Amino acid sequence: MDHVAAVEERIVSDRLRRKLEEVNVAAQDQLSPIQDHVNFTFQQAYFKCAYECFDRRRGQEEINSCVERCSVPVVNANNIVQNEMAKFQERMNRSLMVCQDKFEAAKLQQIKTSVMNDLESCVNQAIDENIKTLPHIVDRIKASVSIS
Repeated sequence: MDHVAAVEERIVSDRLRRKLEEVNVAAQDQLSPIQDHVNFTFQQAYFKCAYECFDRRRGQEEINSCVERCSVPVVNANNIVQNEMAKFQERMNRSLMVCQDKFEAAKLQQIKTSVMNDLESCVNQAIDENIKTLPHIVDRIKASVSIS
C-alpha cells in the first residue's frame, strides 16, 4: 500500500469512527428518558413495594417471594430495553457487514476508484438509516413498559 492510500485509509477510518460515535450519542439521547423512568419511577416503586414485604408476621420464604414479585416490573422493563437495543445493534451490524463486503469485493477486483469513499458513503448511509429508526424503537419500548 502506498503512502497516499495509507493516509486516505486513516482519514476515512477516523471519519467512520466519528460516525459510529454519532450512533452511540443518538441512542443515548433517545434512550435517556426511558432509562430515567426505569431507574427512578420503577426502581422507586420496587423499593417501596419491597419495603412493605418485610413484615414480622411473614416467613422468610414469603418475604422473598414478595420482594421477587416487586422486582418484576423493573426486570421486565430492563429486558425490553436490552432486547430492543440488541435488535438495533444486530441490524446495524448487518448493514455495516454489507458495506464491508462491498469494500472487500472492490479490493479483490482491484477497483481503485474511490474504494474508500464508497465504503465511507455506504457506512454513512447505513448509520443514518439506522439512526432514523431510533425514535420508532423508543416508541415501541415506551408502549411496552407503559411510559406515556
